[in-house]
Amino acid sequence: MSDTHHLIVSYAGSCEAACLQALQDLALPHLGALLKSLTISHTDNGDERDFAPPHERALARALGLPTDATPWAALHQAQQGHHPGNTACAFVTPSHWRIGADRVHMGDPSATQLDDAASQALLSIVAPWFLEDGIALHYDRADRWLAEGEIFRDLRTASIDRVAQRDVRPWLPDISQAKVLHRLQSEMQMLLYTHAFNDGREAARLPAINAFWFHGAGALPAGYRVPANPPAVDDRLRSPTLASNWPAWAKAWQALDAEALAPLQQAAAARQTVALTLCGEHNAVTYRNTAQPLWQKIKQQFTAVRPADVLKQL
Repeated sequence: MSDTHHLIVSYAGSCEAACLQALQDLALPHLGALLKSLTISHTDNGDERDFAPPHERALARALGLPTDATPWAALHQAQQGHHPGNTACAFVTPSHWRIGADRVHMGDPSATQLDDAASQALLSIVAPWFLEDGIALHYDRADRWLAEGEIFRDLRTASIDRVAQRDVRPWLPDISQAKVLHRLQSEMQMLLYTHAFNDGREAARLPAINAFWFHGAGALPAGYRVPANPPAVDDRLRSPTLASNWPAWAKAWQALDAEALAPLQQAAAARQTVALTLCGEHNAVTYRNTAQPLWQKIKQQFTAVRPADVLKQL
C-alpha cells in the first residue's frame, strides 16, 4: 500500500446508550487535532449482522483482498512464509458454547485459558475425526488452529469478533455449503461431553471445550503478494466493548489517543502521508491528509470537529 502511516482503530465507537454517555466527557485531543487536519477519503456503511466487522473490511481493503469473505487463514500462512498457493484453509477456534432452548451462546475465547499443552492435546483428540472428512488440522497457537480442505474454498464464514460472547446462530455458515462442518460440530460435542479432557478441565474449574468456530476461510487470489507495508490495527478497545465495560473503554481510548494517535498527528504535521480508519460495529470511516486548496485548509482549521460526533456514528 502507498500510505507511510495507516492506523486502523477497531471498536472506536458504539451506538449503545452507555457508550454514548461515556463519550460525552471523553477528552481525545490528538484525535480531535487529526480530524481537523485530515479529510474523509472513504466511508463503509454496514450492519452489525454482517459476517465481517468494519475493521476487518478496512484491513482487507487496504491489503487488496475481498472484504466480504477475506481468506485470513491463507494470508496468515503466506505471512509466515508457508506459501499456501491455491490451498483453501480456515482458522479454527476451540470454544465453549452454552446451548439453551432459544440461544447458543459462545463464551469469550480467551476465558477458555487453553495453554499450548492443553490445546495440542485437544488437537490430537479431534484431528483424526476431521481428517476423515478431508480436513487437515495444524497447530498454530493455543487459541487457534489452522484447517486445510476444499470445503473452505468458497465457504463464507463469520469473524470470531462477531460471535464472541454472543448467540452464534445468526452467523453459522450456510448449511447447504457446510453440512460436513455442522455434522462435525455435533460429533465433537458428543465426543467431548464425557471425554477425560473435559473431566480434567472441570476439575480445574475451567470451561469445557465443546465446540469450534471456523473463520477466515478461503484461498488467496492467484498471484497475490503480501504488501510490504500493511496498516497497523489497534484493537485495545475490543475487550471492553465486547464486555460492555464502557468506563474501561473510555480509559483505553485515552491511552490510545496518547500512545497511538499522538505519533500519527506528529507525522501528519511533518507532512508525511497518513491515514486513520475509525471502525465501530456497523460502520467505518477513513481519513487522509490529501491535497486541498488553501481556502479549504483554512476553513477546516476553524471548523469545530468533536470526536464524540464522529465516534457515535460508527
